[in-house]
Amino acid sequence: MPAQPKPLLVDLALQGGGAHGAFTWGVIDRLIEEPWLKIDGISGTSAGAMNAAVMASGWEHGGVHGAKAALETFWKAVSDAGRFSPMQRGPLALLAGRWTLEHSPVYMLSETMTRMFSPYDLNPLNAHPLRKILAETVDFGCLAQAPMKLFITATNVRTGAGRVFRNAEITPDVLLASACLPTMFQAVEIDGEHYWDGGYVGNPTITPLVRECDSQDTILVQINPIVRDEVPKTAREIMNRLNEVAFNSPLIKELRMIALLNKVADVGHGEGALWARMRIHRIASDRVTEVDSTSKLITEWRFLQGLRDEGRRVADAFLEEHGAHLGKRSTLDLDSMLEAC
Repeated sequence: MPAQPKPLLVDLALQGGGAHGAFTWGVIDRLIEEPWLKIDGISGTSAGAMNAAVMASGWEHGGVHGAKAALETFWKAVSDAGRFSPMQRGPLALLAGRWTLEHSPVYMLSETMTRMFSPYDLNPLNAHPLRKILAETVDFGCLAQAPMKLFITATNVRTGAGRVFRNAEITPDVLLASACLPTMFQAVEIDGEHYWDGGYVGNPTITPLVRECDSQDTILVQINPIVRDEVPKTAREIMNRLNEVAFNSPLIKELRMIALLNKVADVGHGEGALWARMRIHRIASDRVTEVDSTSKLITEWRFLQGLRDEGRRVADAFLEEHGAHLGKRSTLDLDSMLEAC
């Protein structure tokens, strides 16, 4: 990859996906090693939001090394907390070396219970394993002053609209709200409103990166596949695909807007021009999207490390293949977004 004469501003758009967010950890871990890449803003949802906040906080305390250490500390804490969870791989999965909860008795019971009872019935005290971890690994006061712009999306339960929280507004509750799956956790109350997972309205949201950042290059770190060639047949596969479609829909609409405005000869100098100038890139891995969907709940350290290493590998390959194109053109095929309309 040719040397870059000066730093290039880039934005990161980080999808959610439970434990699969460790893949994004690996991508970030590799990207921030490049001194010519300067992160202007990060839009994140769910696990993507947590990666963003942890990294930005660590960066403020120690630059690249601080960010890398903070991410590892966070994910190790998640893994350590998971040791006490009854949600563990079953004997068949352990013997076969498969990362799945498909045959876990506790997982199957939990799946049945969430269809009959709500989190208000099953978790009346509203305990959340990540609350303490976030409070200990993120300096939220530091985020308020950080030059790296953060945009965290959550879904307002009452209105169904998305709310984007910015640096000074981010708290542990904001991050928990962005990751609040309504069948697993009680809605998170913030400023008198209740919020669910931000993936329903933006996974992640591109709009604030376009409107409020100086960068014209956004790197999307994708965990949830947009296209799956095989038709889901089992009940779990069907539900997983429905969730993927729902969580990808807002993102696809924004990407199509960029694709459409790229085709327009004259978009003037207003907001349309901002969208048209945005160059989009994507980092994703088939290895992650092909993993059993139940593994989003697996927090074994070896599993998380494997996802991190895959993230680093794919990010390295992206830089090798497309690093020279950053700052010049989109490397994501935006035309395909219009063809799918």
